[in-house]
Amino acid sequence: MIVKTIELTRTYRRGPSHIVAVNKVNIEVEKATFISIIGPSGSGKTTLLNLIGLNDHPTSGKILFMGKDVSRLADRERRKIRLQSIGFIFQTFNLLPTLTALENVELPMALANVPHKVQRKKALKLLGKVGLTNRLQHLPRELSMGETQRVAVARALANDPSLILADEPTGELDSKTATEIVNLLFTLSKEHKTTVIVATHDEKIVEVADTVYTIQDGRLRLEG
Repeated sequence: MIVKTIELTRTYRRGPSHIVAVNKVNIEVEKATFISIIGPSGSGKTTLLNLIGLNDHPTSGKILFMGKDVSRLADRERRKIRLQSIGFIFQTFNLLPTLTALENVELPMALANVPHKVQRKKALKLLGKVGLTNRLQHLPRELSMGETQRVAVARALANDPSLILADEPTGELDSKTATEIVNLLFTLSKEHKTTVIVATHDEKIVEVADTVYTIQDGRLRLEG
């Protein structure tokens, strides 16, 4: 088991009201599986990913990561787990605009104090796997959206994470490019034996997922 949540809840105060973004979610995610979470905008899927990825704190309930209760860890410990064990892929890519494709992939390894020669070798290998060997020195603004998301996929794999969290990774892409990114994510997840959890509207991702959940009003339900 890589991730388990127990009655996980996140509420926000908005004026006099409380918004329940994630409502008593219980989920168990096995290693090396590809999970899809589908739901409309505002359903709670991004909040759930942020909680699992330790970018947000639960209001109540528990998050277990690799068997350890991480619900109430200090920020320093949370950052360490994120850096070493969790990769992130975003709808808007979140690459640093002043760094080349190669440097963006090297960055997580640099933050983890990996020697530069090792960074360079691994970044070259990962960018080769996502088909960008000829775009290494290009800045994000010089890449297509599909190429930019491929860099983001390579970056997410840089520190050999146990878990990748992807929030609408095909949301900004045309249909053909989205299909290519879905197939790439699925292939790499199996090749690296990495668990992938994707929040999405995209039916192409649902089709390849090992397990599919739907979320509505913060409540998660396993699809048959």
